[in-house]
Amino acid sequence: MSETKNFLTIPGWYPRLGAYAPFTTFVALPEDAVRYLASTERDKFEGARELEERMLELFKRPLEAFSGYVFVSVDNCAPTDTERFRDRYGAVHRSSQVWNILCASEKVRRSAARGEVSCVCLRPYHRMNVTREFRLFIRDRGLVAMSQYHLIRHFRRLEGVREKYWKIAAKLVGMIGWMLQEPDLVIDVYISSDDRIQIVDLNPWGNPTDPLLLRSWDRDWSVPAGLVLMDPPAKISGKVDVSF
Repeated sequence: MSETKNFLTIPGWYPRLGAYAPFTTFVALPEDAVRYLASTERDKFEGARELEERMLELFKRPLEAFSGYVFVSVDNCAPTDTERFRDRYGAVHRSSQVWNILCASEKVRRSAARGEVSCVCLRPYHRMNVTREFRLFIRDRGLVAMSQYHLIRHFRRLEGVREKYWKIAAKLVGMIGWMLQEPDLVIDVYISSDDRIQIVDLNPWGNPTDPLLLRSWDRDWSVPAGLVLMDPPAKISGKVDVSF
């Protein structure tokens, strides 16, 4: 994995930026566990039962660092394509649940097959409020734009905090800009009810990262765009004739 790609993984950026992110514990995976996660023929995998027993034991002590449910991921992806994530938002609290959710994820399997998986990342589980998640666009180590992350609809409450949230994000980037290994990248963040901002994920600048409400990477990034929100629904006024 290239140095840049490695920095964009959680184990890559957490040593520098962990103070601005949720507490995270890392569990290194043995080579046979990575091969198993990458395999498309696990029923033929030699020593699978013994491997599972070792994995369940491996996760026990790290899980003791958490008092409640845990969110699990690997270096650069989370098992968001699994049934447990759909039904329980990925919350786990036992070793067997950690191993099972990783094994059930096709995203994790593909990532392991590409050689991108080295460890399991464990964070305290928090149910995210979708109105508090944002994507920051960093250019030359400075904040040039910020987008509402979930493009579900217009959230009216965000209009009243638009400037405040922009200032909170700009302050974060001002503090960490010099720590970034790349001058241009994208950071996903969460702003809590007490206005504490936390880093959730790092992404490369440009495709395949989604520019969300910035629409296109082919734009003038020299002028700060501020916090871009979805427009409120259009209202139709006047007489409207409808015929069938």
